[in-house]
This record gives sequence, C-alpha cells and structure tokens, in this order.
Amino acid sequence: MPSSTSPIRLLHDLPRVTVRQRAVSEMSNNVYVITSKTSGTQVLIDAADDAEAVRELLQSAGEDTPCELKLAVIITTHQHWDHIRALAEVVDATGVPTAAGVEDAAAIEAETGVAAKVLLNHGDTATFDGISLAVVGLRGHTPGSVALVYEPEDGPPLCFSGDSLFPGGVGNTQQDPERFASLYADVVERLFEVYPDDLLVHPGHGDHTTLGAERPHLDEWRERGW
Repeated sequence: MPSSTSPIRLLHDLPRVTVRQRAVSEMSNNVYVITSKTSGTQVLIDAADDAEAVRELLQSAGEDTPCELKLAVIITTHQHWDHIRALAEVVDATGVPTAAGVEDAAAIEAETGVAAKVLLNHGDTATFDGISLAVVGLRGHTPGSVALVYEPEDGPPLCFSGDSLFPGGVGNTQQDPERFASLYADVVERLFEVYPDDLLVHPGHGDHTTLGAERPHLDEWRERGW
C-alpha cells in the first residue's frame, strides 16, 4: 500500500447509512463512501487517486450491511486534477455512472475522458436507493464546485464540501477578489444561513469541522479576503 494512503476510517455509523473515509495521494485527498444499510447501495465522493485504495474503501463497507454492495455513482465535487486522478480507472473497473457540477463537467471530461452522466445544479437532490443528498452549488474555487449534504432522521446533517469550505476558511480562490466574493457569498447564503450549527463539514482535505465552530469567524474571512 502506498505510504501516502491512510487507513480506512468509519466516520459515521448512522441508522440508515455508514460513512467511511480514506485519505489518498501526496495531497492527502479525502475520499468518502456512503453506504445504505438497507440496500447496499454506495455513493463514492471524489475518486481522487490510488484506484486500489478506493476499491478497498468500497469493499470495507461490506461489514456495514447484510446486503450486497452496489456502487451507484461516483460524484466529483470539482474539476481540480488532484480530485480526479483515479476517476477513469474506477469507472473502467466498475462501469458506474458519474456526476459533477454542470459548470465543471466539461473540464473533468477533458482531463479524464469520463463524461458525467448526471449534471448537478444547485438545489438538486441526488437520490439513490436509500441515500438522498442535497446538492449545494458553491461557486468560486471552481465554477461548478458542489457540496453534498446528507440529513439523517436523527442527528446533525453531514456536508461533503470538496475544497470550498475548510476549518478556518473557504477554499483557495487564487487571490481573485471576484472569485472570493462569489465563494464567500455562496458559503454564507447556501450553508451558514440554511443549516444548523451542528452540521458537520467533511472537506476534500484534512479534518472535519462544524458550522458552529466556524460561524464566529465569518467577518474575519470577509475582511481578509481568503
């Protein structure tokens, strides 16, 4: 196993689904898999790198459900190269469709040769057998970046934010004032003003946070411009 690949972590064991995570590559990209306990359906978020490590992550959820595992879709949060390096290989191995934000899909196809079968827009709901995810468009890090929110029946919502929201700030906008203003506005209006403070944010790299932990710093982020 490559030294840049971390152990598999069971992040959430919820009544209807589990969430497992693994960090891959020298960029420590987080790959997430959501598995329905009642159907075995799986949603993979960001086939970032190391297809074998991704395969192991998917298979590790076999102990979470009595059902046969069935990967339904690979959702890519945004177009950047470090989040898509294993996409073509995983698609070739599984034959599953892919999904991406409508404004990033062409760039992902140009880089990987994989055309998204499902184009995601802000406000969409991506629903699979036993798994329902709200699509939140967060424009700025890339034009078509999306976050995905899972809301369990009992407990805090989970947000898979890609590279648009991290502990300590929004994603990199290359010091472009317009891109920062766009991303900051979307993060505030579409996450902080919609979801409760206990929403758990699982980013594309590094550790998780909550909206409540970050909310006191929103004015600081706006003033510094990153």
